Amino acid sequence: MQTIGLVGGMSWESSAAYYQALNQGVEQRLGGLSSARTVMSSVDFAEVTALEDEERWDDVAEVLATAARGVEAAGADFLLLCTTTFHRVADQVADAVDIPLLHLADVVADACRAQGVEQVGFLGTTFAMSRSFFTDRIASHGLTVHVPDERHHDTVNAVIYDELVHGKVLDSSRRTVVSLIDELWDAGAGGVILGCTELELLVRQADADIPVFPCTTLHVAAALDRALA
Repeated sequence: MQTIGLVGGMSWESSAAYYQALNQGVEQRLGGLSSARTVMSSVDFAEVTALEDEERWDDVAEVLATAARGVEAAGADFLLLCTTTFHRVADQVADAVDIPLLHLADVVADACRAQGVEQVGFLGTTFAMSRSFFTDRIASHGLTVHVPDERHHDTVNAVIYDELVHGKVLDSSRRTVVSLIDELWDAGAGGVILGCTELELLVRQADADIPVFPCTTLHVAAALDRALA
């Protein structure tokens, strides 16, 4: 089994979900007392969010690259960023280490194509929805990506940052997000990407009428495939 490197802390709820899912996945695949070989470096979410707000992306990249180098030095065979928004600096992080980075957008795009989805909706933080760094990477796999109308961005962002990162899962917010999924469906999306780990705490496949692609679940599955190959 290879050792999975994790750069986390964005948020700690997201990192906890990755850690739990990786270990549950290894147990399911190997049985017995098996658990995942992991190394994690968890950054301060407040620090990197403040840098994001100030558009200091070189500084964000250095924080995450330093964490990644520590994970590599601790014996990781490949690397995951436990975040969608901060994939904005994924290329800089990848360049800072000598181990492969398993890019989340590539994993999710492959999952969409495997289900025959050619147009997909994307939900995430305001930054991830309003900038093209993540959706362009998905589109590079031959997919058309739809995001909600800009007037809805702050609503989704508030659900993520004011509720889900603090472990608050509200039915009213679930209804709001599901209504946006319906709008994306009407716009032509044949599936929807939950482009933020915390959104998986809120929305399940049973809540939507189109295929749901949960980023963290897919990222974890791809990491396990690699680690156990």
